[in-house]
Formats: sequence, structure tokens, C-alpha cells
Amino acid sequence: MKKAVFYIGFWSLLVAGCSPQSTTVTSKAFHNTTAHFNGYWYAKEEITKIEKDNLKAHTDDYNEILLLYPPLDSTRAKGYDKEIQEAIKMASLAIQRHPNSNWVDDSYIMVGRARLLSLDWGNAIQTFKYVNTKSKNPDARHEAIIQLARTFTEHNEFNNAVAAFDFLEKEKLNKTNEKNFYLQRAHYFQKRKNYDYMVRNLTKAIPLLKKSDRRGRIYFIIGQVYQELGLEAEAFNFYKKTISTNPDYEIDFYARLYMAQVAEISRSRDLASARKSFRKLLKDSKNKDFRDKIYYEMGVFEFKQHNLKEAMANYALAVREGSNKLIDGEAYLRLGEIYYDTLKNFQLSQAYYDSAVSSLPTTHENYKAIQTRQKVLNEFVKNLNTIAWQDSLLVMAKMDTAALRKHIAVVLESQKKPEIKSKKTKKNRVAISEVNTAVNSEGSFDLPDWYFGNPTAVALGQTEFTRVWGSIPLADNWRRSTRASTATVRSQNNQTAGNQTAEATVTENVVVKDPVKVEFDRILKELPLTDSTVLIANKKIEDAYFNLGNIYYFDLKETDNAIKSYETLLTRYPSTTYRPETLYKLYLILKDTDPAKANQLATDLKKNYPESSYAKILVNPNYLQESGLVVEQQKMIYKKAYEHYEAGDLGSAAILIQEGLNLANSEFTPNLKLLSILLVGKTENIGQYQLRLEEFVKEFSGSDLAKYAQRLLDSSRAFTLQREKEKGIQYIPSLQEPHFFVLITEKKDGAEGVAARELENFNSANFNDRKLKVSNLILNETYTLTLVSDLSSFQPAKEYIKTFSEKRESLTGLKNYKFSYFVITKDNFDIFYRTKGIDEYTRFFEKNYTSQNP
Repeated sequence: MKKAVFYIGFWSLLVAGCSPQSTTVTSKAFHNTTAHFNGYWYAKEEITKIEKDNLKAHTDDYNEILLLYPPLDSTRAKGYDKEIQEAIKMASLAIQRHPNSNWVDDSYIMVGRARLLSLDWGNAIQTFKYVNTKSKNPDARHEAIIQLARTFTEHNEFNNAVAAFDFLEKEKLNKTNEKNFYLQRAHYFQKRKNYDYMVRNLTKAIPLLKKSDRRGRIYFIIGQVYQELGLEAEAFNFYKKTISTNPDYEIDFYARLYMAQVAEISRSRDLASARKSFRKLLKDSKNKDFRDKIYYEMGVFEFKQHNLKEAMANYALAVREGSNKLIDGEAYLRLGEIYYDTLKNFQLSQAYYDSAVSSLPTTHENYKAIQTRQKVLNEFVKNLNTIAWQDSLLVMAKMDTAALRKHIAVVLESQKKPEIKSKKTKKNRVAISEVNTAVNSEGSFDLPDWYFGNPTAVALGQTEFTRVWGSIPLADNWRRSTRASTATVRSQNNQTAGNQTAEATVTENVVVKDPVKVEFDRILKELPLTDSTVLIANKKIEDAYFNLGNIYYFDLKETDNAIKSYETLLTRYPSTTYRPETLYKLYLILKDTDPAKANQLATDLKKNYPESSYAKILVNPNYLQESGLVVEQQKMIYKKAYEHYEAGDLGSAAILIQEGLNLANSEFTPNLKLLSILLVGKTENIGQYQLRLEEFVKEFSGSDLAKYAQRLLDSSRAFTLQREKEKGIQYIPSLQEPHFFVLITEKKDGAEGVAARELENFNSANFNDRKLKVSNLILNETYTLTLVSDLSSFQPAKEYIKTFSEKRESLTGLKNYKFSYFVITKDNFDIFYRTKGIDEYTRFFEKNYTSQNP
């Protein structure tokens, strides 16, 4: 009986001690253990699993800088909603059942992370803010603010993210929080595409990283950023560090690949070593799935060394070796750029641009510009083909039937590839350095006689085949769009009594048509055999030459070829309806390089076409403006220039805008000028952009365009301010410059007039010989500034502020107002006025003016 009473009493005391409200040592130990290893631990396991699954589901694009964190996706979030709810449930149990434990703050943070992963932005923010407000543990508060900054970053609330990071930067963080702070801030800068500040934060995180932080991946990302910034030696070092961490195979592979890409090439031995690294990667059987990427990077490497033929061969092999459409698209694009920019072979360039557009995703960074160039090249090739085909038809129309058939047979025979004898031979394994390919002066390949003996030729052939026909399985008669077949059913003669069905054999009889006859019939339908069809064919050629000239002149910037096209047009069709416009364009092209010939063209135009608008422009440069046609022409030019601007072809847009402005000063001129300013925003620094906008607002004050320009200016200034806040406002430490004395008062007090009068009196009494000027300026909605200018350097400025401080009590007019004051150089005042950073400059002032001399 006594034992029973004892046990009952013992267990009663134990249960009472484990009450959620109890604060005894036993109770604290129980609740800490239970909260940690039950609710919190299970919640953390669920969150960790979701984050690992997100990382696994994300496909890395190694052509871009890898993401520090996989993007959060609403579609995926729906898939793991059950796990999210379980995590919230377990963390909530730890909070509700163990309110006095040490794991309440951590459990709240788990709830916030779960809500962040489920894209429940509002509740995630509120949860992290709650921990920051209520927690007594500074480490928990810091962790909550770091997660809050991540939430703001993911939700594109960048101003709030910056504020959170600014607060944390001033706090003393433990090692884990410090590491996560740098990583999250690097993530923020990656989203803003500020790679300089991204890599600064990542390098600060390096000493704090643990093995579980996937150091190899972070080292690799740092290497990519340094490579992007052009710091190839640093990139090489971090790729090397990546390999030393024994990372995932894919990371290891790309680190070795990019090491070869950024290796310092100062001697031929270095060049050979880099190529050896590429060949070693190719030979490794583990890299079988990456051969296309290796060849692509080899192409990039050789192009950097100005080895054009090797670069082109490797790009072709990249397409041949793999099935990755993104790499195919990049390789097609590189080949298209070489033919366009270097070899000036626009026909071949068009073929590769066509393939690039079909292979690259529409999200590609320069997709619009690539697509625009493709469209220009398509139009170019279309006109070239029109000329060639219509000329051929005109020639063939003069042949008799027999001669035409013979001609077609010869052409078809010449297009056949030589027959390869069926012979089993060992496949040649030719190293990339042994590929013997040459690029001739016209930008085409000079290939060896035996086609299949040259892997480069084969690669180019396969590339072109894939471009035209797509991926087609190996099969007989693959090219036929239809197959004619007949089936005959033959019954067996000796049928048994029990047979109910007849056995049938289906035989396919392919109808093979004579290719010469097929081509002859096709061409015969198109031949211009009557006067009217001959006129139509010549009109097509005439239009094509004019269009070619325009494309060469305006789009391809090939003035020599434009001249040839225009002159061919005038030679072949002297009475063309395009003659006045063509003469005028030739005049514009030649007036600076060949004035004598340009004057002949102008004379021809004015003599033979005096009533054309082009002749009238030569006689009277203001003709279009006076006739009212200039506005319409400027609108057409503006439309084309804006299309180039949208596509990222800023050079073409600038040329067209200048052409429009040169026509005349019309009511449409402001539109062209504003578009020109938008180009400045893309091509020059932001200061020039803002200055041009200011000038535009003044020049066209009161107009709708001026109001729009003012909005652009306000937005640009706000952006500049935000960027400077992100980077930290940097004042110039050089103080031996002209200074202002600045007195700041609150705008609501209306004290600026009093301040100006008091300072004028003060100057008269103490610095009458200096001829100082006093003026007022509004800083923002809260403060106004009263400035004293013409303090020539640091010493006069320091003397002025010292005298003011000593005699400020004598300025009786200011006694009833709050104010602050300092001196500042003119350069620093520009920064101060732009950023409105009173606190930042106050700290700079105290450090540089009150504590030390420059």
C-alpha cells in the first residue's frame, strides 16, 4: 500500500513538473528535448526534403551562371503542398505544446520557411517579422531577418530586401547566420544581375562554408562570375578549387572544361596544353553525353585565338555530336555570326541564323535581336534567289525541248554525290587538331576529295541535313512524300478442307518516276514563254535588285554592295520606276567618298526627273518640310528605327534616327529626339541619359512628350538612388576642392527665408572680403537647404564652419528652429543631392572634417 502511494505521488509530481506552464529544471529539460526531437526535427526534415527535391528538379543551364538557389515555382509548390502542411503542423505542435522550450523561435522560423516554399508570401513575411519582434534570442532574430530578406528577394520586393540586409550588416552575427547572410545577399545581387557585388559576397562566405554547403558548386559559380567579369586568372583558380572538393560529376566536368577555356595563353606550349585538356575530356568515356558541349567550347576557344577554320569545324562537330537543342542553337548562332560579321557570306549566314532561331528558346537573352537579323537575312536570300531563278527561267525559255531536257539532266547529274563502294573499313578516329579544313576567300569550305574521309565535311553535311530535314530515322525512300503501292492477294492452289481463310502476301511496288521528266514538267509550268510572262519575270528581277540595294544599305551596312545592286538595277533596267529614288540613294552614298560621281547622279536626277520629290529635295533641302511630306517620311523612318531599337540593333536605329532628323525640323522631330535619348540610355552612362532627358524637358516644356520624358527622368533618378543605396553611398575623400556650407531646416517650418537672411548677415559680419553667395534649395518633401557657396577649398570651409559653430548663438533668427549644418565639396554635394543621404554624409563629415585633417 505504501509503495502504491509512493508511486502515485512520484508520477503526479513528474506529470506536474512536465506541465507546459512549469519552469522547473525537469520541466525545461523535458520540453526542450520533446520540442527539439519531435515537432521541430520532423518539420525541419520535411523542409530539407522539399529543398533537396527542388534542387534535383531544377535543370542547370551551364551556358549561364548557375543559380545559387533553384527558382520557386507555383506548379511545383502544388505538388509538395502535403509536405508543407505536415511541416507547419509539426512545427506548430512544438510551439503550442512546449511554449517554454528553447525551440519556439526555431519552430516559428520553420513555419515561415514552409510558407516561403509554398509561395505564401504574406504569411511568410508576417511569421519572420513576428520572430524578429518577439524573440529574445538575437541569433533567432537574425536568422528570421535573413529569411525575411530571402522572401523579399523572391517576391521582387528589392527595396525591402536591401533594408533588411542593411540592418543585418550592422549587427554582430554568429558564424551560421553570417554565412547565410552573405549567401542570401549574393542571391539578391544575382537576381539584380549585379555580378560584381554578387561575387564579393560569395568570397566573404567562403571561410564560413561547410562540406554540407556544396562548396564545389559555390566555387564553380564564383569561377563563372569571374569569367563573366573578364577576370580569367581568378576564374581558373576557382574552377581548380571546385575540382578539389570532389563535387558532382557534372560540376566536375564543366569545371575542367572551363579551366581549359580560361587558361592563360601566353606561349605556344600553353596553347598546346589547353588543346590537350580538351582532347583528354573528349577521350574520357564518362563524357560521352557531353561531347557536344566540349566541341562547342573548343570552338569558342579557337575563335578567341583567331583560328577561324578550327572554330567553325568545332561548332559543326558540336551540332553533329549531341542532341541538346540549346547547344545546337548556340553553335548555329556562332557559325551564323562568323559568316555574317567576318566572312560577309550572308547566304550561308541566313541558313545558320534560321537554324539558330528554331533551336534556341524564346527566353534566350538576345532572342529578339537574333530573330530580327534572321528576318533581314531571309529577305536578303529571298531576293537573291528570285534574281537567280528568274534569270535561269529567262535563259531556259529560249531553249528547245531537247536542249532543255539535256540541260536538266546535266544539272541533276552534277548534283549527285559520288557513289561510295560498300566496304567495311575501320572508322577513322581523327583528333580535332588533325582535321584539315580550310576556309577560302569566299567563306566556303575547301574539303578533301573523299567526302567521308573528312569528319569536318561529314559534320557540316549532317548539320545541314538536320537543319533542312530535321531528325529522320534511317529508312529507305525517306525523302518521298508519298509512296505508291499496290497489293495483290494470291490464294494458294492447294487449300485443305478445314481452311477458313486464305493466306495472302502483300507486295509493295514502288513507282519510280524519271527525275528528269519530273523536273522538266515542273520547270515548263514556270517558263516565261509569252511577252506578258517575260515582263513579269523581269519585274520580279527589277524589284529584287532594288530590295537588295536597300537591304545592303540600311540593314547590312554594306555600301559597296549596295552601290553594285543599285547600279546593276540601273544598267539592266534603265527605265525602271525606281530610277529617281535609286539615283538619290546613290548620291547620298557617294557624296562624301566620290563627289564628282555624286554630282553626275544629281545632275541626271534633276535633268530627267525634275518633278520627282528627290530632285526637288536636291534643289530645295526644305522641300519636304514645306510640302508637308517630311512628317510622313519621318514617321516611316521612326517606325523602322523603333523596330531596330526593340530588337537590340541600336546601331541601325541610330543611323535611321539621324537620317530622319536630317530631313528637316518638323512637328514630328521631338519623337525622333526622344527615341535618340532612349538609345543614349542603352549605350552611354546613366548621367548622360539623365542630362539629355533634362534638356529635352526644357526644350519641349509643356508638351505630352516632355511630360513623358519627365516621368522617365524621375524613374531613372529613383533607380540611380536605389543602386547607390544598394552599393552604399560612396563619397569622394578628396577635400581640396571648392566647398558649400549647407544648413538644413525642416520644410514645414518655412525657415529657409530666415536662414538666408541670417547667413547673409553672418557673412557680412565675419567674411565680408570673401564675396560669399547665399541661396536656397529644396532637398525633398521634408527638408530645405540654405547654401553658402564659393568657399575655395578645405581650409576656408573649415574656418567658416568653426566660426559659425562658435557664433551660432548670435543668430537670433534661428533660435526657434531646428537645423543641422556641415560643409561639403561640390562633387560630394552632387552625390548628396541625388541620394538625399543625410545620415551617410553626416558620418562622412564627422570622420573627415571633425576628427582629422586631410
